[in-house]
Amino acid sequence: MEIIDGNQVAASIIAELKAEVASSTGRKPCIALVRVGDDPASVSYVKKKQASAAEIGIESRLILPPVTITQAELNQLIDDLNADATVDGILVQSPLPKGLDEVAVFRRIAAHKDVDGFHTLNLGKLAQEDETGFVACTPAGIMELLQRAGVSLSGKHVVVLGRSLIVGKPAALLAVQRKKWANATVTICHSQTANLPALTRQADVLIAAIGKAEFVTADMVKPGAVVIDVGVNRVPDATKKAGYRLTGDVHFPTVSPLCTKITPVPGGVGPMTVAMLMKNTVKAWRQNRAA
Repeated sequence: MEIIDGNQVAASIIAELKAEVASSTGRKPCIALVRVGDDPASVSYVKKKQASAAEIGIESRLILPPVTITQAELNQLIDDLNADATVDGILVQSPLPKGLDEVAVFRRIAAHKDVDGFHTLNLGKLAQEDETGFVACTPAGIMELLQRAGVSLSGKHVVVLGRSLIVGKPAALLAVQRKKWANATVTICHSQTANLPALTRQADVLIAAIGKAEFVTADMVKPGAVVIDVGVNRVPDATKKAGYRLTGDVHFPTVSPLCTKITPVPGGVGPMTVAMLMKNTVKAWRQNRAA
């Protein structure tokens, strides 16, 4: 059994992007990070994104509107960033405070600056296999992990557990693409799927993104499978200083012995999400310069 080290792969991607930015002349890439309110997880995520950007040589502009901002004011802020030629990528950190329409905000961001990959146009480009679009960072990171771990999906059965627009659906679309390392047969499972263990046991590659702690158990996994655990769940644990431990959607102790390869939590898919956000930002900058 091999552990797929997300920290190591993310560091390689960061190094590649740093080299590309360092070798360029003129204006460096720029990402605008909009964080409304002081949700502790959001504060932590945005700090990680700023640190990665700084390491690569990407300018990050942190914008902190008051928690009282109205939808109209937030729309205007996004419109101004859309119109700013020196901003390549725009990220609005979710979750947004109650009363603000998150989907409307994601759609408001110009598609060519949507480095999160949530815009309707970018989801459409993914379905059409149009390389100019931006793929959501977590599923893009999953595919990068599989590729760099030497896992070809061609002819394999990929089972995606979860149907979210952020992970499940884009991951399925990526796996089924007509590409050398893709070409999988894909099944999407969710909370209404009948005989779920029978389906997950067919998976050559199982992508668990259901948001339930340690949901995937040994009886759900075929021996020899590759397992990608997307979940990040906090489970109460009195032995830990924080009072909780982080765990994935997979019960690692019993599932990992069955696998040929598996991602850990933490240190698997998580670091890849930030790395792919940076990759999307550099791509937006490259396309912006060429336009």
